[in-house]
Amino acid sequence: MADKRVPTLPTALPSVGTNGITMASLSVESTTKCNGTNTLTTVVSNPQTSTQQQQQSQPQQPVSTGATSKPVKTVVNNNSSSSSASGSSTPAKRSTKDFIFGRVIGEGSFSTVYLTKDIHTSKEYAIKVCEKRHIMREKKSEYIKRERDVLNILSSAQTPLFTKLYCTFQDAERLYFVLSYAKNGELLQYINKMGNFDIACTRFYAAEILLALEYLQNLGIIHRDLKPENILLDDKMHILITDFGSAKMLNSSESANVNSSNSRSEANGDVDNDEQEPPKPKRRSSFVGTAQYVSPELLTDKTAHYASDLWALGCIIYQMISGLPPFRARSEYAIFQKITKLDYEFPDGFDSEARDLVEKLLVLNANERLGAKDTKGYPSIRSHPMFNGIDFDNLLTTTPPAISPYLPNDDNYKFPDDLEPGLDQQLSRLLGLESDDEATPVRIRAGITSILTVPELARAKLEEQRRTSPYHHVVFGRLILKQGLLLKRTGLFTRKRMFFLTEGPHLYYADPDSMILKGEVPWSPSMTAEPKTFKILFIHTPNRNYLLEDTGGYALGWVKAIQEMKTYTYGP
Repeated sequence: MADKRVPTLPTALPSVGTNGITMASLSVESTTKCNGTNTLTTVVSNPQTSTQQQQQSQPQQPVSTGATSKPVKTVVNNNSSSSSASGSSTPAKRSTKDFIFGRVIGEGSFSTVYLTKDIHTSKEYAIKVCEKRHIMREKKSEYIKRERDVLNILSSAQTPLFTKLYCTFQDAERLYFVLSYAKNGELLQYINKMGNFDIACTRFYAAEILLALEYLQNLGIIHRDLKPENILLDDKMHILITDFGSAKMLNSSESANVNSSNSRSEANGDVDNDEQEPPKPKRRSSFVGTAQYVSPELLTDKTAHYASDLWALGCIIYQMISGLPPFRARSEYAIFQKITKLDYEFPDGFDSEARDLVEKLLVLNANERLGAKDTKGYPSIRSHPMFNGIDFDNLLTTTPPAISPYLPNDDNYKFPDDLEPGLDQQLSRLLGLESDDEATPVRIRAGITSILTVPELARAKLEEQRRTSPYHHVVFGRLILKQGLLLKRTGLFTRKRMFFLTEGPHLYYADPDSMILKGEVPWSPSMTAEPKTFKILFIHTPNRNYLLEDTGGYALGWVKAIQEMKTYTYGP
């Protein structure tokens, strides 16, 4: 059973941190006090700013005022009837005692996110718990303040498509951010599980991300760390963008200049990067964001631009369709080199309209990206053929399409020359009851159950395998019941692998050339094998779907063998 309390540290923390930074200096200056209904009322020290922000809630009618440097305080009206009578309002302070803490749903270098339940309303929230000691040690106080300020602005403007900050509180050791709970987790987990998305699904989620970027542009905010991990899905499968610690908030003049061409820096669409506080002695600031999605201007000029988020959008569209980000390498340095050289390729089968959009977003010069010159939303991107059929005005009330993988085209299937007439013969071949196929080397041990239930037969076959099979050591000496070459697909990317179904049960796969084990498909009672075509099969596991292709058309033979092994292991 999940621990319902926030774990406490074994010893009390000191009141003073490194470099004379006090624990009090990490207090949440705009601490939100919330009542049981969590209805927010904004109290802003600059009334003009508040009015401007309320006018900025719709991206279709943007007002480029930008964010203010003063944090927006958010409080909640509590007991409105009684406070009206007394002429004052006393918001209720919150603490950990107001919430039941359940399982961990996210972790970072200095924070942990818990699924919680409000004991007063039974409503579920995600509470981000930030350790003050770690914040000071990693010098991330600006990160925390920036995220708080951006979340306050977004919550005040009542913008959809973003996680909402309901309230904040603190104790001696920790800061607490009470956030909306995204029930369906990260977009990334769906890309990883399905392998990739079909075009309808990619189009919808790309449109929602674009709409969210229009809201941010309208409010003078650059996210700077947009990636599938930071895009959550709510209970209706609409997106909620989160993690604004790396965000850039522009003031009015910066917001106006970011798309201007009146000076050299403005012509490049540049705004100074404020990732770090002015250091002593002065040193160059590091890039913000995540390696695979960071834009080239953040690597070379250390500058931010609204179009930096458009670069990330291009990377995400590429990943949703192909299954992997466009820039991949073994080290961050190698990834950065590929980004600055625009070194990436499209796999076979990549949708042509999506490819055109990605190519217009992944442009080295930020000012030349599609949408970079747009000042009121991104009409130039909305009008791209990729978004044909998208009703942006009603997107938030549209039911998202079911998440489905983009399957390879099977129109080029050719009948093998050795097929004989008759349905019975064809079924025998598809079920793996015929002899091995030369193009796709498959060893089929008919009657898996009969072999495993006769120990003498199993021992004899294992001894024969030890003498004759070059893969005996690859499967750790276990009896191979079926093996064959399959194309293992990750989205549109494929690798040829030798698969082995062995006793245990185990389903291993290895590089057929080096004969090095590359992985194993995990077995469980919920594991299922599903044929899609004669050549394509899915293996569904709790955390991932494996898309495999037998180029010889023997997918049903694998499905039959896996199902037989599952029945033998777990029962019918």
